[in-house]
This record gives sequence, C-alpha cells and structure tokens, in this order.
Amino acid sequence: MRFDAASLKYDANGLIPCIAQDHVSGEVLMLAWMNADAVAQTLATGRVTYWSRSRQSFWIKGETSGHVQRLVELRLDCDRDCLLALVTQEGPACHTNRRSCFYTAVQEGAEVVLSEPMV
Repeated sequence: MRFDAASLKYDANGLIPCIAQDHVSGEVLMLAWMNADAVAQTLATGRVTYWSRSRQSFWIKGETSGHVQRLVELRLDCDRDCLLALVTQEGPACHTNRRSCFYTAVQEGAEVVLSEPMV
C-alpha cells in the first residue's frame, strides 16, 4: 500500500504531533508538530522537518543549531493521528542544550531535573 500523507488525521490547524525517538537507544527526544508538507519534506529529504506554530513556518531540525535529526523510519500510530520519527540525533535535541526535552521528572510530588545541559 502506498503512503499518502493526506490519509493522516490532522487537527483543526492541519497539524499532527510527531514524537522524535533515538532509533538505537529508544530514548524519547522531543515532541513537535508537522503539517502534510512537513511530512512530505521529511520523507523526501531524510532531514526531519517540523512546522513551527509560533513562527508559522517550516523548521528543519538542526538547520541553525547544527543539531540535525536524520530520519531512519517514520511510523504512524493505530489511529493515524500521531507520528513517531525514529531518528539519528546529532547533538542535543532540546533547545535547552539537553539530549532530550524530557529532562524533568515528578518524583514524590517534586520536580527533579534528570540531566544537565550538554557542554
């Protein structure tokens, strides 16, 4: 069956959430949004491309920071309303310079920072 990005279930703004996960370690790196064109561009180039809701423009991960995400495989969830991008991440994925955006845990009612920024 041929993939058609139009078959995905986008929200009212034409966006779908995409979770980026390290394809080797399985670590969840970040969550961002894509529209149909960002999905198509990601598949065509192998460079993960998101849609910036704040800037209302495409955002190719690593284009300015050098912290590139290269697509290994794109997966769809069972409802076709969320994507999982298995990636090779060069450098930190988070804008705080941490490997993952998910660096804060709630433990026994308190927030605990699990990792410091990469040097």
